Amino acid sequence: MVADDPRIQLANDLLGAVEIVPDPLLPPRVVRVVDASGRHFIAKQHAEQDRYARELRAYRTWGTHLSGHAPKLVGRYDATRTILLTAFAGDRADTVGPGSPEEELAHHEAGHVLGMLHRATSMPQGGAVGAVLAQRLHGWIDRAVRADLIDTAERNRLNHHAAILDNSLMDSAVCHLDYQPRNWLIGDAFGICDFEHMRRDARIRDFARLEFRRWQAAPHLRTAFLDGYGRPLNDSERRFLESFGAIEAATALVKGHRENDITLSAHGRTVLARLT
Repeated sequence: MVADDPRIQLANDLLGAVEIVPDPLLPPRVVRVVDASGRHFIAKQHAEQDRYARELRAYRTWGTHLSGHAPKLVGRYDATRTILLTAFAGDRADTVGPGSPEEELAHHEAGHVLGMLHRATSMPQGGAVGAVLAQRLHGWIDRAVRADLIDTAERNRLNHHAAILDNSLMDSAVCHLDYQPRNWLIGDAFGICDFEHMRRDARIRDFARLEFRRWQAAPHLRTAFLDGYGRPLNDSERRFLESFGAIEAATALVKGHRENDITLSAHGRTVLARLT
């Protein structure tokens, strides 16, 4: 990594001389640095303008609802789509042992923190969110059909859930939309990170990745999470979650195919088979 890396330039301009701290768990476009006082920071460069703008807005606007549970924005370079954040102390929650008390506690704390965000930004039921999600699902269905990833029966099953979404009223909130243990940090306080997907969406959709990637195999984690969140799912919300599984399945199939990711494709196939 060289000094003309935009992330290092941003850190140098705002912090002075910094050193890079190797962190194998970080994705390639993210780097951890430490300043002369020993403080740790995260520098991140986005490839896409919309994700840069979305993450920047999240930290500047909605991060206030997560005080003490999220990194803080230190600075940015719009020209290079680069941001500098404080590094939240802690270990990623996906590094704790499966089935351990630490895993269950992490889900409880994750529910509590997400509940804070949702309660602060919740809006009452309306039809606009469902219509947007239905349109988005139809887009993924079309991509799956063009790539010959689903048969007629599977297409009909996905279209059925798109129709449910299109005709449903649901409350909305600012959602993380990639809410899973790899984006949770366990330390002296519980933290969350990676806000590039954050936007207003159907509130229950923030549970979808956990439901289809974690909870169905470990329902006690669902119980712990919802206990922390402060309220259980009602019957309508459970039905919505099933339809959000259709979005999970379609996107996983298409992205898995496009990126030649066998694991993601298999996940999409599994979720699709579970849909009714």
